[in-house]
Amino acid sequence: MTLAQFDALTSPDPAEADAAIRRRVRRDRGRALAKSVARALGNALLTIVIVLLLWQAVVSLTGISPYVAKGPLDVWDFLFVDQPGVDPDKSAAAHRAALMPLLAQTLQDAALGWVVGMAVAIVLAVLFSLSRAVEAGVMPLALVLRTVPLVSIAPVIILLTGRGTTASVAVIGSIVVLFPALASVMFGLSRANRESLDLVAVYGGTRLTQLRKVSIPGALPSLFVAARVSVPGAVTGALLAEWLSTGTGIGGMIQKFSASARFDELWASVALITIVTLLLYNLVQLVENIVLARMGMASTLS
Repeated sequence: MTLAQFDALTSPDPAEADAAIRRRVRRDRGRALAKSVARALGNALLTIVIVLLLWQAVVSLTGISPYVAKGPLDVWDFLFVDQPGVDPDKSAAAHRAALMPLLAQTLQDAALGWVVGMAVAIVLAVLFSLSRAVEAGVMPLALVLRTVPLVSIAPVIILLTGRGTTASVAVIGSIVVLFPALASVMFGLSRANRESLDLVAVYGGTRLTQLRKVSIPGALPSLFVAARVSVPGAVTGALLAEWLSTGTGIGGMIQKFSASARFDELWASVALITIVTLLLYNLVQLVENIVLARMGMASTLS
């Protein structure tokens, strides 16, 4: 028995006891949210530090020429440090101004692929749960597409959707997101509480009602896992689509940077998209922890 519950039983004033319980619940919820935020920020900082250390180790220990390989300090100087009397066109501000539109375009393409991929995965998972016939008809095709490397079918996708179109970006990006998200959402839907499903059925609920009342709310942890894991996949799909189809964004410029020996721009663009991807991943995890804590699914916070 908690202290708030003990106070509620011993207090002569029911209103005061109820207010004490509410204050206790709010305090516990606030502590859980604060712990969740602190853990997410700590994980993000630790991940970035590990990536930077590995990056520096690769540059320092592989023996690659410093003209080609740029470390974290080189990229920092390129983006944020100016030498005295530097040409304004070659200043750090000019470098940032040149790379920020590329980063914004790649993030826009990644967001498109993420939204389309997650939406299709959720719809397919619900359809598979409602109809075994649909699952038997569509799942083999999905498995075949999953086993074929995306690079090999990208020319067919581009031929069907058109080179440089938004549709090609959406299709290529969503394919990368679709299959891991579909597996995660289906796993969550399959773990619905059997007693709750039977209770809905006893009261006349249909399979759709069971999904809406029991399966989908219970699958929220798996849905958030799918959303979080799909963030790096969406960025990868966007880079691939830009490289093969649109020629814009960081994915379209990486090859041009390499071909023209602009290694500072190359490493800076890769560093920017990597760090932003890590931050977005941890941001989704933070939202996941907050939402699940608010809904009482606090086991994910431990």
